[in-house]
Amino acid sequence: MGLEIGARGTATLTVEATDTAIALGSGDVPVLGTPRVVALLEQAAVAALAGGLDAGVTSVGTHIAIDHLAASFVGASVEAVAEVVGLDGRSVSFHLTAFEGDRLVATGNHTRLAVDRERFLRPR
Repeated sequence: MGLEIGARGTATLTVEATDTAIALGSGDVPVLGTPRVVALLEQAAVAALAGGLDAGVTSVGTHIAIDHLAASFVGASVEAVAEVVGLDGRSVSFHLTAFEGDRLVATGNHTRLAVDRERFLRPR
């Protein structure tokens, strides 16, 4: 792997009705649902790995822990940032943040494991 501590990736989302807690079944309010926040944060982590994995290698999420701190309404723009904070063999650790403007929406930690794509997709 050609990864380094401090590598960063970002992902942005304009909140739509399909991203809300109501649509995702995770609540009954029309604001950005936590499952969609998790997906956005993982998208940023994958972006941080872009170009850093060997040919034929992909990554899979193995752990995520977040605090979803603030509501984002439909139409809001949310940016997620993932920064590599640890490398241990095939395991990559990230610190995660998501902001709506300068307001912190979520923070957390995530771990991804680098795996051989073909081997991982082989039927068991």
